[in-house]
Amino acid sequence: MKSSHAPSQASRPSLPWRAAWCALLALTFLCAAPRAHAQSTSGAVDAALIAQVHDLALIASQQSRVSGVGQSMPLRFDVAVGALDSHLKLAPCQRIEPYLPAGVRLWGKSRIGLRCTQGERAWNVYLPITVHVYGQALVAAQPLALGATLQAGDLAYAEVDLAEENSPVVVAEALAIGRALTRSLSAGQGVRQADLKSRQWFAAGDTVKVLAVGNGFSVAGAGTALSPGFEGQSARVRTDGGQVVTGMPVAARQLEVAL
Repeated sequence: MKSSHAPSQASRPSLPWRAAWCALLALTFLCAAPRAHAQSTSGAVDAALIAQVHDLALIASQQSRVSGVGQSMPLRFDVAVGALDSHLKLAPCQRIEPYLPAGVRLWGKSRIGLRCTQGERAWNVYLPITVHVYGQALVAAQPLALGATLQAGDLAYAEVDLAEENSPVVVAEALAIGRALTRSLSAGQGVRQADLKSRQWFAAGDTVKVLAVGNGFSVAGAGTALSPGFEGQSARVRTDGGQVVTGMPVAARQLEVAL
């Protein structure tokens, strides 16, 4: 007589079916494991990390004054932290460290590096930032048209974002008054060096005063300009003695030669 405690054939699978069932479970686990391991998150950055990035960029940009940025005026710094690409997928990370990429210039549009140092998989991305550097500079006191020659009443001083454009701002009226604009300016817009047409101090063929300047001395002479003398561009002059010298136009019909 068979024991009444023995399982019936219908209550448990036969050996071949049991093997197939176990194999199916194992296959399901193996297929699911890589997906769990590769689970990723979007490129969102949490508030705490944004604060770290902001402070890192702010301190580093303020220290840039040591290398000559804005040493002549009080400056106010501000950092706007952007967002990563919304399509970016990153592996989960328990520790993300912000850092300054090598050679980065924290001026205007820039970036801060983010690297995963503790997580399923190491990764490194760059977070866009914008560094605003505010200081007093010349601005248009009223709308000014392209080609307008600047007068004293056209200009005023106001706080502008020095880092908004690559061209340096103009901080002295003497450098702007009497010069023509290369583009139109709206009221309150900062005046930059690229906005001002170079002054022509003399033309080729003009008689020019030549001032040779050395360490603690200067010698004046005269000559004939061989090329036009534009502000900020070197020019050539043949002296009365027949020597050709190269120098910088500094005033009306005047060339300065460094010795």
